Amino acid sequence: MIFCKPTGKRLTILALILFLSTSIISVSAQDGKALFMSKCAACHSLDKDMTGPALRGIIDKAPYNGDMAKMSHWIRNVNKLVATDPHYMDLKAKFGGSVMIQFDESALPEPELEAIIKYTSTPVATPTPGGGGGGVTEPQGNNNVLIFGIITLILAVIALILMQVNSNLKKMSDDAEGISRPNPVPFYKNKAYIAIFILLASTIFGYLVAKGAIGLGRQKNYQPVQPIFYSHKVHAGINQINCLYCHGSAWESKTAGIPSVNICMNCHKAVTDYTKGPKLYSEDGKEVDGTAEIAKLYKAAGFDPKSPASWDPTKANSIEWVKIHNLPDHVYFNHSQHVNAGNVQCQTCHGDITAMDEVKQVSELSMGWCVNCHRNTNVNFNYDSTKGNKFYSIYEKFHKDFKNKKMDSITVKDIGGLECQKCHY
Repeated sequence: MIFCKPTGKRLTILALILFLSTSIISVSAQDGKALFMSKCAACHSLDKDMTGPALRGIIDKAPYNGDMAKMSHWIRNVNKLVATDPHYMDLKAKFGGSVMIQFDESALPEPELEAIIKYTSTPVATPTPGGGGGGVTEPQGNNNVLIFGIITLILAVIALILMQVNSNLKKMSDDAEGISRPNPVPFYKNKAYIAIFILLASTIFGYLVAKGAIGLGRQKNYQPVQPIFYSHKVHAGINQINCLYCHGSAWESKTAGIPSVNICMNCHKAVTDYTKGPKLYSEDGKEVDGTAEIAKLYKAAGFDPKSPASWDPTKANSIEWVKIHNLPDHVYFNHSQHVNAGNVQCQTCHGDITAMDEVKQVSELSMGWCVNCHRNTNVNFNYDSTKGNKFYSIYEKFHKDFKNKKMDSITVKDIGGLECQKCHY
């Protein structure tokens, strides 16, 4: 057997191969759950209808029937199919006119779509005898990445050991043949090894710094404890109170606003205790006394339920709610532009608010997240006198192009939704 002394070039090539193999493994091991949570969970759940239908096992249902190509065709052509295909027209009507965001290849590559569909195909776990009950079987995406990473690291260590063994055997062979060669450079003094270590360390450090910088200021899943336990599930869900009753300014102004204590008292002058609704639980699992929370409201309002006629609304104190959704000061966002003109449902950005006891931030609210929505969201133009939104009546060119079938849909991007000055000033 012939042993070759490793050179710096060979070591560099080996390191690059190992690095690339790790990258390929990470890409191939897509985490379907993470993708689902970032791209779908704002409007969909696995097992219950939200803004859109439940998605568990969706690929096996009509009209897809296991055909991934049909699923991909729908995802890429939402705006067209929802206006022409009877199945999707019925689906739109069922969910109150809500239309799914259209994803092109750049926004949702095919491997990511397949990973999401694989995740939605995960069956509900059945309870095992003597077990603690069933639950959703989680995908093993993260575990697979970890396993592959460990295997790659082990192989890298083995490769380095074999190269060192090769070098030692070469030296023994040279000594046996009387060939005088200088002693091999120790590992910690080898310039090739040092260069590779610096390269890998710089790459990992740069990746972590970039990832951390991208996440600065993002508060996804932020869920502060509020001064009063207000359940949107009870109010907006069970009792069907319209969002605009409390957040009426979302229809006509930039901000959605926080309802005043007097708005709460419109109902709670009569509803003085919580006895008929489902039990309330905080995020950490502790049961909440609904009647005691109403008492906190009365304290802020200066209201005595025993003598309601003596209440003076002008003496009510504001409740110090903790703001959840925050945008940078240099970002302009107008609720009325989206809710009123754009007919965007609250759940699109805020998630299934009707199922939340304690509200949290569901969406990233990042620039990329907003831009992707603008690229794919279809605008409800005033195509004729009987339908559409007259807010967009000034766009004559698009009306003509749509009428002449040069365009089958118009997105927010087409009317300037990607222009910097639309959101930054």
